[in-house]
Amino acid sequence: MKEEKKPTPQKFNIYWIYGAIIFVLLGLSLFGGNDWQTMNKTNISSFEKFLNNGDISKVVVIRNKSSVRVTLTPEALNKSDHQDIITKNILGQENSQGPHYQFEVGSLELFEEKLEKARSKGIPFRLEFITVENRWMDTIIGFLPIIIIIGVWIFLMRRMSGGGGGPGGQIFSIGKSKAKLFDKNTDVKVTFKDVAGLEGAKEEIQEIVDFLKNPQKYTVLGGKIPKGALLVGLPGTGKTLLAKAVAGEAKVPFFSLSGSDFVEMFVGVGASRVRDLFKQAKDKSPSIIFIDEIDAIGRARGKSNMTGSNDERENTLNQLLTEMDGFGTNTNVIVIAATNRADVLDKALMRAGRFDRQIYVDLPDLNERKEIFKVHLKPIKTVKTLDVEFLSKQTPGFSGADIANVCNESALIAARKNKKSVGKQDFLDAVDRIVGGLEKKNKIITPEEKETIAYHEAGHAIISWLLEHAAPLVKVTIVPRGQSLGAAWYLPEERQIVRTDQMLDEMCATLGGRAAEKVIFNKISTGALSDLEKVTRQAKAMVSVYGLNDTLGNITYYDSSGQSDYSFSKPYSEETAQVIDKEISKIIEKQYDRAIELLKKSKGKLKQLAERLLEKEVIFKDDLENILGKRPFKTNNEKIEEAKALIKKK
Repeated sequence: MKEEKKPTPQKFNIYWIYGAIIFVLLGLSLFGGNDWQTMNKTNISSFEKFLNNGDISKVVVIRNKSSVRVTLTPEALNKSDHQDIITKNILGQENSQGPHYQFEVGSLELFEEKLEKARSKGIPFRLEFITVENRWMDTIIGFLPIIIIIGVWIFLMRRMSGGGGGPGGQIFSIGKSKAKLFDKNTDVKVTFKDVAGLEGAKEEIQEIVDFLKNPQKYTVLGGKIPKGALLVGLPGTGKTLLAKAVAGEAKVPFFSLSGSDFVEMFVGVGASRVRDLFKQAKDKSPSIIFIDEIDAIGRARGKSNMTGSNDERENTLNQLLTEMDGFGTNTNVIVIAATNRADVLDKALMRAGRFDRQIYVDLPDLNERKEIFKVHLKPIKTVKTLDVEFLSKQTPGFSGADIANVCNESALIAARKNKKSVGKQDFLDAVDRIVGGLEKKNKIITPEEKETIAYHEAGHAIISWLLEHAAPLVKVTIVPRGQSLGAAWYLPEERQIVRTDQMLDEMCATLGGRAAEKVIFNKISTGALSDLEKVTRQAKAMVSVYGLNDTLGNITYYDSSGQSDYSFSKPYSEETAQVIDKEISKIIEKQYDRAIELLKKSKGKLKQLAERLLEKEVIFKDDLENILGKRPFKTNNEKIEEAKALIKKK
């Protein structure tokens, strides 16, 4: 026999009480004063008849309503004319005491004259003049400030507790998890097809999805499903997009939240939310938890610990560590986290058993950029002759987010020019806009300053053209852009490793601007600030990070884990610090002198190029070839293409 399902009792709703109170108040406002009882309607002619017959004992004139209430004598109630006038009030009581009639009068003065005439005739009756007040409305208005204060307090408490009725409707639900749940009922449109490039990362993350879909495939051999995967990469490389693709592909409950969602002003809330999150995930297992920007709670413990300043964050982290791999370990719950600050994460969080896999999401290479461009160009109306490979070559070092921004910016530029489709030049303008900033053609610059800027940018261009390992020039302009007064665009080669001579050539080209000012004017300016910042950073890296300095030798002071104990002190002595400073200065000055010597040899070409810049304001690679001739060095891309051609011939 099937068990009969018991009907679920309906829960009491407090809003019924609110409705009843409002109804009563409205009733009181409508039936305020003496309006509790009901009265028969009459007219002035009938009133005069009753008055002349001696049936009326009392007349009440209501001044503010221009109405009259009439009470009959006990003898009149027995007459046949008044048999049906005894009614009941709203409480069900008989209205024998009166008033029995009510009617409206047009003019109170004329009505009073009629009453005076009746009195002069000797007709007995009492006359009263009153003003009806709605006492209940006055009472409500008196309590209105208190009602408003109570209403505001209830509103604020409900906002603090995270919403209306149901779960989270009380203040004590503040420790509940704020994770958004995506399941089969939620339409997540992002799939792995929408993730261009990132082939290695995509392969690893796809395997995790397969773990959850077909766990028996792996557990039958004795394997265990990974506990977690950590996505590490620079901002904009597609970590969150990968997580969205997992939510769209996995078809299992997917809990998504940010690391900052655990942080609250109340003590213990973070740990409570972690417990609640894993409880929900376990109830719906197999499931995935995605924590974006996990460095908000996962920072190394004990760093800059000022008298318990980080206790709350550390408690939250401790609870997360326990939930991920403790005695109460949740099976079939995979944690995916994303961060661009893996160096600051706690070692205990990074170990195997918690995050079994660390998936590095690197900047896209040439082929991956090509695929990313194809994805982002789908909604954009482009010209048919657009070369996607050319665009990918023009954007080295761009992340997926940067490429998306380029595509969007190019569409905006084309729309600004009233074009019907987006062309090659629009994309190049978009790259210029993102890299250099917006053109400021109206900026006031003196002729002297303009000449200095022209020689500065010409110096960069010539040195980069003459040195083998410097990035070849694409475009030079002396039109102010963003915060810079002039700009030069180069096409850097994509290298996996960098040699000493390559770094020195790049530094020499960077110092070419200041060197040109020195050669032509025998004066230097503040315009080389960004150049000096760049070369100082490069020289420092050569000496103290990459071990490319002969004096210090094969030594590095770089800590890739970020867990060093040198919070307030340097990892080297004062004597070594002096040596590092001297070597950095020596490298920079040597390349500066080298740039000066190169420009002295090409002084005529430098002047020629600067004059063309002053004339045109913008020059390109072709202009440099006309002045300096073809660049004698082959780029890495050209070498790769030649190698491919040789392979094809064989």
